[in-house]
Amino acid sequence: QVQVEESGGGLVQAGGSLRLSCTASGRTFSRYAMGWFRQYPGKEREFVAAISWSGASTDYADSVKGRFAISRDDASHTAYLQMNSLKPEDTAVYFCAADPLPPSGEITENTYRYWGQGTQVTVSS
Repeated sequence: QVQVEESGGGLVQAGGSLRLSCTASGRTFSRYAMGWFRQYPGKEREFVAAISWSGASTDYADSVKGRFAISRDDASHTAYLQMNSLKPEDTAVYFCAADPLPPSGEITENTYRYWGQGTQVTVSS
């Protein structure tokens, strides 16, 4: 069983930055595809960003392109989501996800097998 855990959420003013971290257990972290999703109250989780196991390929939701950056450090079994120029509409619970298989087609919640518990990000106006 793979344990996924997010950290780094908090309260920030609009225009500010936060970096979320995600650790995943398991000896094969370097082979996991990683993703970030967010969820608004009463809504389904929505895709934010993804990175391939090699780190060579990344993908972003249109709403965060140019502001957010996903990266990974296999030595520390950690994936990151650097969030810049934050807006109040970025306020949500952010989830990290991992899967040993590469995504096939559109990235959705079903792309990933293992999930963290989420971390709250609040952006004040």
